[in-house]
Amino acid sequence: MQKSIESGQMIAISGVFPHLAQIADLGPPRSEIGVGALMPWAGKLYVLNYSSHRRQTGTGTGLRVIESDLSMTRHPLGVDGTYANRMVHHRTNQLIIGPHVIDAEHNVRTVPELVDIRLCGTSPHLREPERLVYMLGMEGELFELDVGTLAVRQIADLQKHLGTEGESLVHFKDCFTHSGRLIVCSNEYMDADFRRERAQGRLAEWDGQGEWRILERKPFVGLGGLLTFGQTTFAIGWDQASAILSVHTGANNRWTRYRLPKASHCFDHKWQTEWPRIRSVEHERLLLDCHGMFYEVSPHAYGNRVWGIRPIASHLTVVPDFCSWRGLLVLGSDNASADGGGNLTTAEPQSGVWMGKLDDLWQFGPRAGWGGPWWEEPVKAGVPSDPYLMTGFASKSLQISHEPGASTSFDIELDFQGDDKFHRYATISTDAQTGYTFHVFPAGLCAHWVRLVPRADRARVTAQFHYS
Repeated sequence: MQKSIESGQMIAISGVFPHLAQIADLGPPRSEIGVGALMPWAGKLYVLNYSSHRRQTGTGTGLRVIESDLSMTRHPLGVDGTYANRMVHHRTNQLIIGPHVIDAEHNVRTVPELVDIRLCGTSPHLREPERLVYMLGMEGELFELDVGTLAVRQIADLQKHLGTEGESLVHFKDCFTHSGRLIVCSNEYMDADFRRERAQGRLAEWDGQGEWRILERKPFVGLGGLLTFGQTTFAIGWDQASAILSVHTGANNRWTRYRLPKASHCFDHKWQTEWPRIRSVEHERLLLDCHGMFYEVSPHAYGNRVWGIRPIASHLTVVPDFCSWRGLLVLGSDNASADGGGNLTTAEPQSGVWMGKLDDLWQFGPRAGWGGPWWEEPVKAGVPSDPYLMTGFASKSLQISHEPGASTSFDIELDFQGDDKFHRYATISTDAQTGYTFHVFPAGLCAHWVRLVPRADRARVTAQFHYS
């Protein structure tokens, strides 16, 4: 049921204020307009838009500013482009958003060399953080920017360093600096990636001097953490089997891969993930948006293991960014795109802004999803799968299949405390003729993580959990 609230000339419907809609020009060409970044700054809320591809795909995007009275203006110095980067440079007390650098008095400077770059990430510099930041473009261009002089220098072409196929095929999505490394990710995933004919997605890191190290050849879309608070870095992505949460813990300098349910298959393409985020919205805790599900996440990793991950709600809307502002949770969106003329029923490029409280998210969609550790994967006897999230769901079942001809047993192991101590819950076996079995977990049974341990080698095993 919708609830209307009228305040002067402003109307809110279920948290959406129509007068705050981000609307691009009709064109031609018509553009997509998404909320690429939301940043509170010196009493105002800055809303950065993105068009479909560079500046040639349409106009009317740019930079908008929302005041404390909820009035909104388009900033005259804002430029059209494809931008989703935002960072506060605390050492100089400036906001970096898109190609703009904004001081505490709201003076806006623009870096002309970066206007036509599809900026997707900004992060502190490894060697000179007092004056330099990294600026990452979607095509893999990596720059150093001096936030004082605005001098900019390209230092890398990540397509070459990471062995990807080039500008038209690979989307870099985010960067993050922590524990003496610059971390980047790209979300390439199309039909050929699904069929495993190629693997162009990347999660990679660099120490600022040597060679780049590729951590994952899978699509990743978001990076985040609270830097020294918790000493953890989170990376979100996916593959055929499930959503993925990779976590770097600073105490032992180690990456650990966890798996999460997919709340929707509609995010299984590089164009449909946009910019799911992980960022702080309440005091010293994180909100994670991953594959159509919001999660509550603690930045701490006790004993180098992730604690406190809890699903909040599923959602259908595309949320490229969110933030806290004046006690509110603000969600940006990407609602309607002409898709180069392919979407014949989208007359006007537009996206809304939702405002409410963090606790309102619990009234969104049900906590439900599917996924697992394996999707037609080879497995080895005695080698455990990745941990898969189990907490926060009422009904749970498991299905396992492999090529027929012989029965195979699998131990189901549960981590009840979230501390990497797994206990065998049950052993189930597939039918020799069909190569299939399923298991329904009893009501009330729950654990932080579940994993599977095969008792025999198999060439192609699929294991999927279904939660509702």
